[in-house]
Amino acid sequence: MSLTNELIQQKLTDKFGEELTDWVQPYGMLTFTAPKDLNLKILQFLFDDPELKFQFLTDLQAVHYPANKGAELAVVYHLHNLSDNIRLRLKVFTDINTPDVFSATALYASANFMERETYDFFGVNFKGHPNLRRILNVDEMDYFPMRKEFPLEDQTRIDKDDEMFGRG
Repeated sequence: MSLTNELIQQKLTDKFGEELTDWVQPYGMLTFTAPKDLNLKILQFLFDDPELKFQFLTDLQAVHYPANKGAELAVVYHLHNLSDNIRLRLKVFTDINTPDVFSATALYASANFMERETYDFFGVNFKGHPNLRRILNVDEMDYFPMRKEFPLEDQTRIDKDDEMFGRG
C-alpha cells in the first residue's frame, strides 16, 4: 500500500490523539502543530515507524509571530521520507520568554547546524544540543536579528526623500 497523507495523519492521530492540531495540506504537504514538549517523541515516532520512515530532516527553522502572545516563536521541521518521496511539516510553538525546545540532534545529525543557526537568529534554546552557541553572528550580540522586534527603517534619517518612495 502506498503511503498517503491520510495514512500518515491516521497513524499520528492513533498514537498522539488530540494533542496534534491544525491539520492542513498546503500544496499537498501535510502540515500539523504539536505541543513543544512532544516534538522529540513525534520525531522519534516518525523516524522509527516502519511504514512512515521520515528519516531525513530537510530543514529546521523558526518563525516569529509577535501577535501570538504566549506562542510567539514557531519551530518548523521539514521531514522527508526518501523511499516513498513524501514530505511532512511539523510546527511547535513556544513562548518568546522561555523559548526552550528539545533538540533533535540525537535523531538527525543534520539538526546540529540547523539548531545552532535557529538559536543564533531567533534565540530558540534547544535543550540537549551538544554545542549550542552562535554560529554566524558575533558572540557579543545580545539580541536575535530575525525576530520582528525592530522598526523596518530608521525614522530619524534625514538623507532620504519620502516622495521617492511614494510617500509624502
